[in-house]
Amino acid sequence: MRVCLLASGSGGNSIYIQNGSSSVLIDAGLTGKRIEERLQGIGVDPSTLQGIVVSHEHSDHIKGVGILARRYHLPVWLTEGTLNASKKTFRGTEQIHVMDNDEDFSIGDLAFQAFQLPHDAADPVNFVVTDGNAQVAIATDMGVMTQLVYQRLREVDFVVIESNYDLKMLMDGPYPWDLKKRISGRHGHLPNDGAAETLCNLALEGLQQAVLAHLSEKNNHPDLARETCQDMLVHRGIRNFSITVAAQDRPGDIFVV
Repeated sequence: MRVCLLASGSGGNSIYIQNGSSSVLIDAGLTGKRIEERLQGIGVDPSTLQGIVVSHEHSDHIKGVGILARRYHLPVWLTEGTLNASKKTFRGTEQIHVMDNDEDFSIGDLAFQAFQLPHDAADPVNFVVTDGNAQVAIATDMGVMTQLVYQRLREVDFVVIESNYDLKMLMDGPYPWDLKKRISGRHGHLPNDGAAETLCNLALEGLQQAVLAHLSEKNNHPDLARETCQDMLVHRGIRNFSITVAAQDRPGDIFVV
């Protein structure tokens, strides 16, 4: 499988996954034009996509879904709760597939397993994706690492995990107290040390590669997120673990899993 984070952060999120003739987007949280530009920037014709899979209805994940679905006649997979919460995105002409929040489904040669996670959305999910050989897990937009989410990550080969904020930066920063509580709460976002702890545990079980994603522009910094994870890995005696930090303003590397 080829995996590329086209955009990652509070300004918009989208992940491209491809295997053979099968290619999909997980979320499209930039404008349709921006998504097209990011795809073309990595040598992908948007018309070759086979669908869009949506994690939840927040605008930084769904902004471009409707226009891309209509423009390229792309089917869209999402939960009923997410569909009901994102009615303004769709015009009734799109091909919608409603899935359960623990459902397995396939798009071409790619198989998806949806799983729930705690976030302040109607029915948020993330996914394990496999081509029958390798497995990739997407785990962003969650306030805490639950046992369910961790179990879904345990046997995959590649993890995209949220590392949204540094707690000190958040608490010392300009956000109002209510927003600080929301971000740091159970249904908010995962902090750097939460991502690092999870990756250390997964590394001890064999994981060797991960991407830190959905970094806050005001409450985090790529070097800080990376160093927090690397320091904890070293402290736990873990070597040869590859960490990449996803960017908001450009597509990241194309990973071959």
